[in-house]
Parts: sequence; C-alpha cells; structure tokens
Amino acid sequence: MRTLLNVIWLIFAGIWLALGYAVAGVVCCILIITIPFGIAAFRIAAYALWPFGRIVVRDPEAGVFSLIGNIIWCVVAGVWLAIGHVLTAIPLFVSIIGIPLGIANLKMVPISLLPLGASIVDVDKD
Repeated sequence: MRTLLNVIWLIFAGIWLALGYAVAGVVCCILIITIPFGIAAFRIAAYALWPFGRIVVRDPEAGVFSLIGNIIWCVVAGVWLAIGHVLTAIPLFVSIIGIPLGIANLKMVPISLLPLGASIVDVDKD
C-alpha cells in the first residue's frame, strides 16, 4: 500500500515539492556558511519524493546552533516551502483518493519550517 501511495504522491505532488526543496538547496549551497541549510533541503527533497513509510524524528539534544539555524531558515525559506505544502494540499483534499496525500503534505509542514535537528528515518527501523 505504501508503494502505491508513494507512486501516486510522486505524480501529483512529490516532483513539484522536491523541485522546490532542490532549488532552495542549490541557493543555500552558494555560500559556505549556508551549506548546512542546503544539505537539509536536499534531505527533505528526498523525503518529499517518497514520504510514505518514513517519519521525522527530532533530536532533543540538537543545541543552540540548530535553534538559531532553524530561525534563520524559517524566515528565509521555510515559510515559502510551507506555503507550497499548503497550496499543494488544497487540491489533493478535493478528491477522495487525494485525502491521504493531502494529510501527508500537511505533515511535512513542520520539517519544512524547522529542518535542522531532525532526521528522516524509515518506519520499519528501530
């Protein structure tokens, strides 16, 4: 079932969202100091392509640099990516088959706002 949902997701939302994250990652990799943001954006782009069967796990010991980085990210890119998730979720909610995809899209909003100090893991892993 996960594979079917991931394929449908890839066609209707995943490609567009991953492109948004990839563009943000490329822009962030222009300067040396913003490379961690670029790496986070590329990690989320891979998650946006194939989200079902994976979850986001926050590191409680991420530290103050992660907090400062998340604030900068939220102001510069996170808000725009979160808006992209919401705008992509709206048409998915219109059809009955798209409701699970819309819910998954809205579940990606927190990581689009605060990507540092989080990791994406498979559900099956302990």
